[in-house]
Amino acid sequence: MPILHEISLIMKKTLTLLSLTVLLFGSSCSVSQKNTSIKDDGKIEIVFVQVNDVYEIAPLGGGKEGGIARVASLKKQEKEKNTNTFLVMGGDFVSPSIYNSLKYEGKSIRGKQMIEALNAAEMDFVVFGNHEFDIKEAELQSRIDESEFTWVASNTFHKSGSTIQPFTMNSTTPFPETYILNVTDADGTKAKIGIIGITLPFNKVPYVHYTDPITTAKRLYAEIKDSVDIVIALTHLDIKDDIKLAQEIPTLGLIMGGHEHDMQFEKVGDVYITKAHANAKTAYVNTLRLDKKNGTLKVFPKLEYLNENIALDNHTNTVVEKWVKIANENYNSLGFDAEDIVIAKSEPLEGRETVIRSQPSNLTELVVRGVHAAAPLSDVVLVNAGAIRVDDILHAPVSQYDILRAMPFGGEIREVDMTGSFLSKILDVGESNKGIGGYLLRNSTVMKMNDKWVIGEDTIDNSKVYRVAMLGFLLTGMESNLDFLKEDNPGIVKLYPIETSSDHPQSDIRLALVHYLKSVNN
Repeated sequence: MPILHEISLIMKKTLTLLSLTVLLFGSSCSVSQKNTSIKDDGKIEIVFVQVNDVYEIAPLGGGKEGGIARVASLKKQEKEKNTNTFLVMGGDFVSPSIYNSLKYEGKSIRGKQMIEALNAAEMDFVVFGNHEFDIKEAELQSRIDESEFTWVASNTFHKSGSTIQPFTMNSTTPFPETYILNVTDADGTKAKIGIIGITLPFNKVPYVHYTDPITTAKRLYAEIKDSVDIVIALTHLDIKDDIKLAQEIPTLGLIMGGHEHDMQFEKVGDVYITKAHANAKTAYVNTLRLDKKNGTLKVFPKLEYLNENIALDNHTNTVVEKWVKIANENYNSLGFDAEDIVIAKSEPLEGRETVIRSQPSNLTELVVRGVHAAAPLSDVVLVNAGAIRVDDILHAPVSQYDILRAMPFGGEIREVDMTGSFLSKILDVGESNKGIGGYLLRNSTVMKMNDKWVIGEDTIDNSKVYRVAMLGFLLTGMESNLDFLKEDNPGIVKLYPIETSSDHPQSDIRLALVHYLKSVNN
């Protein structure tokens, strides 16, 4: 029996080991199965990479900051961490730009370079800025048709005669007033994000109809709020109107805006308002954390600097370099060296329209001095503020390219002799044009004192003749409220010959400024 007993023990041990093995194996299988069975936890994160007021596709500051290729890289970096990452544009990207005065294959470029670059960067959502309507209706339609992203237009509509309807892409797809973005994360949590797109009614061209920004936003919010988890606003408004929007709709998830061309960050109640620096020098990475079970939303805005720490996306950069080459060929034909530095060091130069269309700035003073240097015999210099279209702050080093983008349309400098009474009339209208492109910039010695215009210490004499240098455009009568300013007006007693030599500073106001800056900085 001892042998049988030993066998019995061996069998018991063997069975015990087998049982343990089965138990452990079963437990292991159970754990593995539990790990692979992902359950919806009711929580989801969505990321919006936001840029706004972007006119430049290539990096600025000697290639060290900005550029659409860096924007593309930032989106890719964020998308690697979270597939629910979307790139948005807060308006002002088709215009203004130096490219708008250039041609490619016989046609004006008019923002084509930006659309191609944004397509390459995989832009997702955009809203109109006021500058999108700077270009002609047909040109804007071409840019829309070329785009591969979604335009959300809640309060901007296409006006054709008496017909008002949504803008369309390729004549078939109307722009949505609201857009519902459906997202799902790895564990199966789903969410619906409602997007509204609001633009300030600033640029009132004949082919655009606006509805009131705040009233429209409130109406659309009420229409969609119960069918989505979050409503966010993509805007191009003055910051005061963004703040008002947040006050009027305190349960908005987020306002991502543009228009100031400078970084803005506000929190009104629970609503964050974010605006990045112009020309993609920065981008906001806005992370939205939604907990559907308890109905809470947390927003985490983060300002990212798009500098040398962020690599250029190769695909997007290929598109950018193509257009830079096209632009450089255009500049060279006009006699400019885009890369030449004309101001190595200086304080920031103020070129934002909200400033320069109502008062002189350090940038406009340089422009006026440049014209005066090109026409040194003139008593008065007049430049319409609308000639300066950069709508941004220029930072040193300033290159010839910066001068070109500041004044994309150029134009010759004309000299005329006119009576003092006619000059005073022009100055009065120019001053009353505050806030629009017809506001007249002038040399600092020209001012109004005791309701009289003076040059230096001398009051302008109505019967005296004064020599005035101005942009040729002003003599066409096409500037706002200056339709009387034409060559055949009796107030003009002499027209000086137009300088036709392409290298003469009077042939182009930009050339005049470059010559002046080189003379004072060398």
